[in-house]
Amino acid sequence: MSNTLGKIFRITTWGESHGEGVGVVIDGCPAGIPLSISDIETELDRRRPGQSQITTQRREGDIPIIFSGVFQGVTLGTPIMIMVKNQDARGKDYRETEETFRPSHADYTYEAKYGVRDWKGGGRASARETVGRVAAGAIAHKILSMQNIEIVGYVKKVWDIVADVDSDHVTRADVETNEVRCPDVSVAKTMIERIKKARKDGDSLGGVVEVVARGVPPGLGEPVFDKLDAQLAGALLSLPACKGFEIGSGFDGTSMTGSEHNDPFYSDSGRIRTRTNHSGGVQGGISNGENILVRAAFKPTATIAKEQNTVNKFGKETTIKGRGRHDPCVLPRAVPMVESMVALVLCDLLLRQSVNPAR
Repeated sequence: MSNTLGKIFRITTWGESHGEGVGVVIDGCPAGIPLSISDIETELDRRRPGQSQITTQRREGDIPIIFSGVFQGVTLGTPIMIMVKNQDARGKDYRETEETFRPSHADYTYEAKYGVRDWKGGGRASARETVGRVAAGAIAHKILSMQNIEIVGYVKKVWDIVADVDSDHVTRADVETNEVRCPDVSVAKTMIERIKKARKDGDSLGGVVEVVARGVPPGLGEPVFDKLDAQLAGALLSLPACKGFEIGSGFDGTSMTGSEHNDPFYSDSGRIRTRTNHSGGVQGGISNGENILVRAAFKPTATIAKEQNTVNKFGKETTIKGRGRHDPCVLPRAVPMVESMVALVLCDLLLRQSVNPAR
């Protein structure tokens, strides 16, 4: 079940980078949720390649096709299958990787596990797989919005360039004002120029995506092993190139005392609130009603145009230089991916609380 996420709202993604297509099957979606192709296209357009000068120049329209589970504009409660065809695949660009392992890619590990792999563009390990996650995430966003839950993600950091963002009030409109998806406009310009320089140098950059979920009710989460923060961590770390997870104060909290870090409770018109939110909206693995704030750290893109030392499948030392079309920095396109994973986890937990937003 390694390709499946969720207990009630369950998604299974399928497809390889340069195969016929990629997609997802969603099971457990409640009946009666209004859903159109445009709902899904809006999210996929934010994830698709070729959208700016600082992303991969692979040209994919990423037009979703809904095969089942929707009738007359509403979900049926039956499995929903969504497919996106690969229209600009160039498998020949990767012929060299049929026998040669690219540094920091999944080439060697897939070969070690299965004894066979699709070497065209990374196959199943490619970020192309996330098309299915984002398509499913669009449906999760719809369900959550019916409970007034809003999720907004943005680029917090590129390389050593850090943005100053008010997570309590930032909007998607703020995020979408520039191609790097950083709402701190002055910092965004610096980020964009640094990414362009990395591309020109044949190199790549990493960074951090921050996501806030507002309006999440208290009580979501399933102790002990299905804690909300544990599920969020697992979901985000399952994304290609994601190497780190934080919630609330994260690692910075280790430099604070208990008296500094604790979130004091108070009553606000009968609602229990906290005056600070170092916990990031989760305590004891359960949501406390405050904003959920998480961060996902992404490594620099592994495929670079500089020549690197490696070995082939026979153990012979050789070199390899990245070919094909790749992001010099995954962060701008990772924003909708991270948002989608947060939405999928929250949607599943909401439904595990026996809430059907359509009723």
